[in-house]
Amino acid sequence: MTPNDLFDLTGKVALVTGGSSGIGRMAAEGLVAAGARVLIASRKADACEAVAAELNGMDYAGSAEGFAGDVSTEAGIDALVAEVNKRTDKLHILMNNAGRTWGAAIGEHPYQAWEKLLSLNVTGMFHLTQQLLPLLKAASTPQDPARVVNVGSVMGDIPKGTSTYSYAVSKGAVHHMTRVLSNDLAPEGITVNAIAPGPFVSKMTAFAIGTEEGQKKSAEGVPLGRVGCPEDIAGALQYLCGRGGSYVSGAILPLSGGMQSNAPGSLFNEDL
Repeated sequence: MTPNDLFDLTGKVALVTGGSSGIGRMAAEGLVAAGARVLIASRKADACEAVAAELNGMDYAGSAEGFAGDVSTEAGIDALVAEVNKRTDKLHILMNNAGRTWGAAIGEHPYQAWEKLLSLNVTGMFHLTQQLLPLLKAASTPQDPARVVNVGSVMGDIPKGTSTYSYAVSKGAVHHMTRVLSNDLAPEGITVNAIAPGPFVSKMTAFAIGTEEGQKKSAEGVPLGRVGCPEDIAGALQYLCGRGGSYVSGAILPLSGGMQSNAPGSLFNEDL
């Protein structure tokens, strides 16, 4: 019942897509800190290698490796799966984090945005998971299932966001895909869960909360009064991927400071 027993990931091999920055980078550090060997992949090999070197230079129990991996095309997925197979014969943890966003006002949201967003955020996520099933099954044991953690968004649950129509819909699809895959894969010894982050500082959100002023403004819409921090992501991954989370599957874990259940005002508009 100690934290070391519940959240230790020593001996585990993890793959984090889009792991060179943002939420992926936060997750990769959390997994390395818990003792995992973390494979970090994104389209930019040099960025992944730099993050891996940085994490390996910290006083953590685990290790990291960085290399190129593109989840936006079928050929890219094939190449990434081949590279992962070269590096390990078991995959205990898959974090599907690679994704993109797009913002445009209603009436101006382009057709290509939907194609690009859903191709990576939904189609790529599904097919990478599908192709890595043999490695995930090889890592699973009855008491310690393999783990898939998908990255959704609070915008996949509630209609909030600034003209991010294709992004929000893609994340809603990720949440339901998580439940569908959990239904099919839990009996195979693989848990499938998703995290649904609210505002976190990253390259993707820099346009809105890349400054202290932007973060303060965003925090006004968060019930807990702040934007997310790296420890929020790291803690969630350590829980979902450790012994403490081994009985959880099909969950959409909100990491949004209460935004997912926030309903300002009263149904009856009475004065409180």
